[in-house]
Amino acid sequence: MDRVIEKKKWSKKRILTILGITALLALIGASYYFTSGNSKLNVDLERITISEVKKGPYKDIIPVNGIVLPETTIYLDAVEGGRVEEKYVEDGTVMKKGQPILRLSNTDLELSLVNQETSVYNLLTQMQIARNAAQQNTTTKLNQMTDVENSLKEAERIYNLDKHLYEQKVIGSQEYKQAENTYKYQLAKKELTQKILSQDSVSTTQQLDQARQSYTGSQNALAVMRKKVDDLVVRAPVDGQLTSLDAEVGQNKNKGERLGQIDVLSGFKVRVDVDEHYLSRVYTGQRGNFTFADTSYDLEIKKVYTQVANGRFQVDMMFIGKVPKGIRRGQTLQITLALSDETQALLLPRGGFYQQTGGNWVYKVSADGSKAYKVDIQLGRQNPDYYEVLQGLQPGDKVVTSSYENYGTIQELILKGK
Repeated sequence: MDRVIEKKKWSKKRILTILGITALLALIGASYYFTSGNSKLNVDLERITISEVKKGPYKDIIPVNGIVLPETTIYLDAVEGGRVEEKYVEDGTVMKKGQPILRLSNTDLELSLVNQETSVYNLLTQMQIARNAAQQNTTTKLNQMTDVENSLKEAERIYNLDKHLYEQKVIGSQEYKQAENTYKYQLAKKELTQKILSQDSVSTTQQLDQARQSYTGSQNALAVMRKKVDDLVVRAPVDGQLTSLDAEVGQNKNKGERLGQIDVLSGFKVRVDVDEHYLSRVYTGQRGNFTFADTSYDLEIKKVYTQVANGRFQVDMMFIGKVPKGIRRGQTLQITLALSDETQALLLPRGGFYQQTGGNWVYKVSADGSKAYKVDIQLGRQNPDYYEVLQGLQPGDKVVTSSYENYGTIQELILKGK
């Protein structure tokens, strides 16, 4: 009798087929998962930095470098050109006002001085001669006036006498008329002599005034020429320290050429270079601070130079209150310059993430701290420590702030502890 053999439900072939289909489906599913935008990456917590978003005081500040300079600097320029004949001091000497620094020689100026002196002496001699001649002429005119007055008196006497005699019929009319004409002539002559004397006096006064003015002008020109020659000796205009002296014996210096400078030692200022990006946000009165010998010092902008060179402009800052002891000209200071007053803002600590995202998104850590996922954000102002958060985050949120350089397009980070 034949026996019926039961067919097995799970044959080896069937099992292998099911396993193959399952593996294929798993492969397809994994491929879809990793290419559908939900890519993940395991990240060691020890290799990243996580920062918390906080509400706090924010001050818009930028780091800048400044060079210590004297508060006042007086530049020494060659008022007159010449050859350097002698140096009395060296660079770095502390000077007193009027103390000689160096001496130049200029034969043309010295010759001009001699000629000007000769011209003044000649004018003085001519003026003295003219004055003597005027005095002699006046004396002559006065003598003539005396003679005329005497002749007039005599003519008047004879006229009065003849008039009386004529009235008494003692003399004739002819003799009387002669005396009358003589008197009138002498009277007219006196008037004419007085006019001549007056005009001569005015003319003499004018001539002497003109000569005096000419002499005064020549004296002024001589004083200027002497000043020019005196300027060949370069002197300190104020008390201070001589710096940047550029002159050696035998050198020829042109008129107006820079010889050096005097730094007034009464105080210091700081000349600061600022990026041109901040030109519209920097103004006088803004403050900054720096640390020197473990002590913080304050500065205030007193002057803004708006000329831009090589992408930067400059400002002068003055010390507020105490000045650091031991600070020297030319010393470089690292200054924190405040561009705004302190305000309250939502703050995110600075980090390397900004280089890859430009502040447009971050990896935000989940509440349980097991993962971090992409979120879009908007940042505003920034200072050396913080970014100002405008949108996308809330106080207490935690963000991966270290560099995202190795994350590519990963959407989610799986945070692994030790």
